[in-house]
Amino acid sequence: MRFPAQGIALAILLMLGLAGWARRWRRTPQQLLAFALVLGLAGSRCGMASVPRPHSSDPAQLIPVDGPAPVVQLIGRIRADAPIRDQSCRALLEVSRVDGVVRHGRSELTLEDCEQPLLEGAWIEVRGPLTRPQPSAHPLLSDVSQRLAAQGCWSRLRTDAIRLLHQDATPLADARRRIALWFIESAGEERGSLLAALVLGSAQVSLPECLRDGFRVAGLSHALAASGFHLSVLLGTTVVCTRRWPVACRLGAGVAAMVLFLALAGAQASVVRAVLMGAAALLIREGGHRSRPLGVLLITLVVMLLVHPPWARSIGFQLSAAATAGLVISAGPIEQQLCGWCPPSIAPLVPLLSVPMAALLWTLPLQLFHFGAIPLYAVSSNLLAAPLLSPLTLASMVMALMVLLLPASITSLLLPVLIWPVQQLAGVLIALVLWIRHWPWAQLLVGRMSPWLLMLLLPACLPWVLPSLRRWRWRLAPLFLIVVGVQAGERLQDRWIHVEQWGRQWLLLRHRGRAALVATHGDALSCHQAERLSQGMGHQRLDWVAVLDPVGTDQRVCWSTITHTLQAEQQGRLPLVHGQRLQSDGLSLALADPTGRILRVRVGQRIKVLRRLDLRPVHVSSSGTDGVVHLQ
Repeated sequence: MRFPAQGIALAILLMLGLAGWARRWRRTPQQLLAFALVLGLAGSRCGMASVPRPHSSDPAQLIPVDGPAPVVQLIGRIRADAPIRDQSCRALLEVSRVDGVVRHGRSELTLEDCEQPLLEGAWIEVRGPLTRPQPSAHPLLSDVSQRLAAQGCWSRLRTDAIRLLHQDATPLADARRRIALWFIESAGEERGSLLAALVLGSAQVSLPECLRDGFRVAGLSHALAASGFHLSVLLGTTVVCTRRWPVACRLGAGVAAMVLFLALAGAQASVVRAVLMGAAALLIREGGHRSRPLGVLLITLVVMLLVHPPWARSIGFQLSAAATAGLVISAGPIEQQLCGWCPPSIAPLVPLLSVPMAALLWTLPLQLFHFGAIPLYAVSSNLLAAPLLSPLTLASMVMALMVLLLPASITSLLLPVLIWPVQQLAGVLIALVLWIRHWPWAQLLVGRMSPWLLMLLLPACLPWVLPSLRRWRWRLAPLFLIVVGVQAGERLQDRWIHVEQWGRQWLLLRHRGRAALVATHGDALSCHQAERLSQGMGHQRLDWVAVLDPVGTDQRVCWSTITHTLQAEQQGRLPLVHGQRLQSDGLSLALADPTGRILRVRVGQRIKVLRRLDLRPVHVSSSGTDGVVHLQ
């Protein structure tokens, strides 16, 4: 029920924003009514598209409600490149035929033991069982069914072999691959993928997980996602370089820059929003008029939702819209307030501080709702990274154009010389991000916020971001205190959270703000889901983790990121022997029988006896508790 709650919260936010807008700019009742009707139309369009359904010719219609999955033969076209991850490839397939019958729809293809990446535009024939994606077993875990439904896909097919029929011409995909490959080969995997992401966006580039995580914890994820920042660098440079040209030439150069950016980054919600706003601002500027950024933003968002309502569910669209609204509405007032508070010696830094502060304030409720985390040093990291990001982005874009436009003989001579200083600058940025990531409390995990708490938080935050509602700041402060109190109370509760998915089980134990975990499997997928579960509940580190399965050497790095104490099965031996106990304050795990088939788990004063196989409750007699392993 997350989307209806988001819709209610969005409706409340729009009504409050509409009231503040009317009061601040003294709009006439006719203007207010017209704007409310447009918002209502966009909202109704989003509501009607909130629950997408497969059409009659979709492959999902062949899957019976009960019974075994049918084995079918699909012929279709791969929609986007699928890199190799964990020795498999996963791609979205545009289906053309099913068992020789014409069908139109999409299905997610998973190819086991993938030797080469699946490329966009490849027509393939594949055979395997057709199944429905399973919903998430817990709100904090990734929901495959929702992810695929947002892409118009309601079926999955897993196989170990495909037959390539032919390859379509894909000039845009070829250009993206060429840019990314050249950067990675020239600057290395880490630095090269970073430079490629500054041109293409992280959605088009496979970034190392540690790098992606470091930028997220430092509050710099926007630097990797293609958005208004990248377009502003490109369009601003184009405007400066063509300022002496005739108006028609300036417009042509600006439009060409935006089209190139849209083509390379793809039609993502944040990219489309940036391009539409950039086009409007360019036309207004060249027409000799003064633009109103807030009006341009509102019109852009409404048009986007009317044309493609599913964007309303996109986290990227929500964060992009909120951050842009913060820059338009709150950056100026925040800068004025900081100028009054700060000494003259640091006055030049005030404009650099006001922009990330405004974006952080406006995106804070969304970050709490979707991720349950706050990057505490986001303002500082943006201030430190700002001198590096703009020149890196501009240099990467220039070199990408040279890779695409110049002959190979010239690029082989020029680009190795040009990329050396850019490569060193990228190394400095990566070192800065990883340094900030390891600062104390770099990421404050408070746990995912419920939709109802979000609806209390929104009116409490609005007076702090809308200057016209400033006098309501302390009047609505009790709402903020209620949200903090309820969220803190939720974290301090004693809870048993059992999750089962894909044949794996996780048991998260919580006691007075501390937590531990018991998992039945130790593979990479199990560790990744355990990390999502613990961080979504607001726990950066667990007291201990017991894995009832062998943990390979390569997975130990993953498990060590969520706990310092890992007890796992090794060479057929259980993590604990009979008489031992794994224990921290209020949390413990012990074997309840000599065979190790029964576990005794304690949370606070409550004790449960569970089957080791599936972590389900059973009733057995008590046994001894010698050999306690006590953790501080």
